[in-house]
Amino acid sequence: SRRKRLGMMLNSSHSQNHLALIDVKGFDPRDVTVIVKDGKVTVSAEHKEEHNTAMAKTCNYRKFLKEFSLPPGVNENEVTYSL
Repeated sequence: SRRKRLGMMLNSSHSQNHLALIDVKGFDPRDVTVIVKDGKVTVSAEHKEEHNTAMAKTCNYRKFLKEFSLPPGVNENEVTYSL
C-alpha cells in the first residue's frame, strides 16, 4: 500500500537524505509558512473564511503548527521543501 511504501521510505537507512512528510490538507499553499531557524523547522498554516448572509455571519478558522529539530549535521541552508 502507499502508506507502507512511505513508511519504508522514511525509515530507509540507505540514503543520507532525510524526509519529513507533513499533511497540510485543506490549506491553500499560500496559507502555509515554512521557517528554518536555530536548528528547527517550523511549519504553520492559518486560514480564515467569513460568510455573510442577510440572517447571520459565520466564520471558519483553522490553524496548524508543527515544529521539529533538524538531525545533527544538517546545514540549515541546505534544507529544501515543496508543497
